[in-house]
Amino acid sequence: MNLRNIAIIAHVDHGKTTLVDRLLQQSGTFRENQKVAERAMDSNDLERERGITILAKAASVQWKDTRINIVDTPGHADFGGEVERILNMVDGALVLVDAAEGPLPQTKFVVSKALKVGLKPIVVINKVDRPDARPTEVINEVFDLFAALDASEEQLDFPILYGSAKQGWMADKPEGPQDRGMEPLFELVLRHVPAPRTEEGPFRMIGTIIEANPYLGRIITGRISSGTLKPNQQIKVLAADGKMIEQGRITKILAFRGLERTPLDDAEAGDIVAIAGMTKGTVADTFCDPSVDIPLPAQPIDPPTVSMSFIVNNSPLAGTEGDKVTSRMIRDRLLREAEGNVALRVREADDKDSMDVAGRGELQLAILIETMRREGFELSVSRPRVVFQKDAATGQTLEPIEEVVIDVDEEHSGVVVQKMSERRAELIEMKPSGGHRLRLVFYAPTRGLIGYQGELLTDTRGTAIMNRLFHNYAPYKGEIQGRRNGVLISNDQGEAVAYAMFKLEDRGPMMIEPGWKVYRGMIVGEHTRDNDLEINVLKGKQLTNIRTTSKDEAVRLTPPIKMTLEKALAYIEDDELVEVTPKSIRLRKKHLDPNERKRAEKAKEAVA
Repeated sequence: MNLRNIAIIAHVDHGKTTLVDRLLQQSGTFRENQKVAERAMDSNDLERERGITILAKAASVQWKDTRINIVDTPGHADFGGEVERILNMVDGALVLVDAAEGPLPQTKFVVSKALKVGLKPIVVINKVDRPDARPTEVINEVFDLFAALDASEEQLDFPILYGSAKQGWMADKPEGPQDRGMEPLFELVLRHVPAPRTEEGPFRMIGTIIEANPYLGRIITGRISSGTLKPNQQIKVLAADGKMIEQGRITKILAFRGLERTPLDDAEAGDIVAIAGMTKGTVADTFCDPSVDIPLPAQPIDPPTVSMSFIVNNSPLAGTEGDKVTSRMIRDRLLREAEGNVALRVREADDKDSMDVAGRGELQLAILIETMRREGFELSVSRPRVVFQKDAATGQTLEPIEEVVIDVDEEHSGVVVQKMSERRAELIEMKPSGGHRLRLVFYAPTRGLIGYQGELLTDTRGTAIMNRLFHNYAPYKGEIQGRRNGVLISNDQGEAVAYAMFKLEDRGPMMIEPGWKVYRGMIVGEHTRDNDLEINVLKGKQLTNIRTTSKDEAVRLTPPIKMTLEKALAYIEDDELVEVTPKSIRLRKKHLDPNERKRAEKAKEAVA
């Protein structure tokens, strides 16, 4: 059987998942009349809503007598844990680039990994039907990007196709012909991508993607490097240092045919398969025949840079909106997530009532929280904290630094540079990117970027695009100014009253609406000054029997600040929490009682 294994690399929203849809349709994988969900590869609701690929997925298409395994890689740097390992599983890569936007930082992130493992990419310029498409300039930008990433001569001599995945065609020139559909792409893959590299010897495979299945247990996907595999075969698992992790039997071998997983009676070297039956083996481990003693070399996993505490919800409204509220349920759910997601680290905190979860960035953690709340969980989460490291030689504190690329209109560039320098960022490069826009490149501490996305959009009237990826660990950059305003805190429990809120409007903007349930210690608004203030939003109007037109006028309130999950996580300070339930996102003080808050403040000052 002829085989090809390819990965699709693209920036968020450059049309990768749509392209896979078209390949599946035009290869006859879907019947003419079969109803298929839009963006078939985006399997969970959050991926569809945000239009991003979070988890790596595989599909396979049959073209003439060759089967092509296609692996969809996440474009977002927060999900980079997936990317490195997937690229070791394939022999070629399609680099998909938007004909108007050109290569963006997340393309750079994945492409740099692909060039490092020696893949020879095919460049596909997508969306040439856009009115602002500029395919020739984009090709030059791709070439410059490859050169900047130290691509070899062979890698720089890349084949190019132009087309529109949405309209379902590819061609050698931007203008077409459009009548051959995706055929030019299929033919190019067969010509340019080599057949899988296989070695002699017994069965060996590196775990690449892991998932937890309720029926089959732990499922590991990878590419078989050598040998063959049959169900019920005895195998063992070796760690990167050669230590044996476990021995066991394979209960099931699954391979992708189209988007479906089909059980196989035997699998051979070169194919990408998923195996069930092991309980401890994980990603980057070697799954092999019992006679093998030396593990295959595996790519190490990038370190987590941001951590948060997931705490049992102990507010007065706990348990009123969700059905999963206990610390045991939260703990089990997080450990289950960590089983299938190698970029996450979960450990129990010293107080036993909370879990410390570390990941690649606040986006990854926010998506985990959003997923949990949709499953019916209630929990409180702390402000994201950066994971520091100690330099072994000098004992210096090191913090994670990210490369940040901001595309912005020229008129707003001043405020962006000013805000980024306040956040201890270093401006590395500033160049025009066409259409009166500038591309600014910074090296910024991860600490300073927490919560900056919303502020950037406000400062630039929604026109800036920010992309970031992990750069390295560097010495601590010093203090960064936090939130300048204090908050308005409710001093009682009940339902907010419009009249009371109207009387308090001069104190600062509210975050709640009339009729909302509030409790003592809950944050209900932002103070206009830099200190916190306790207020009463429950106080109704004193009723008298005298009627006047002025007194009975309807209360008109200023619309409240709407808090999304990401905005709330960025807004809170260290002594505050976000209470997340299936229906609400509330902000609160860590200590609800004002006396406890004072005691905690004094204790903190004593330590400082």
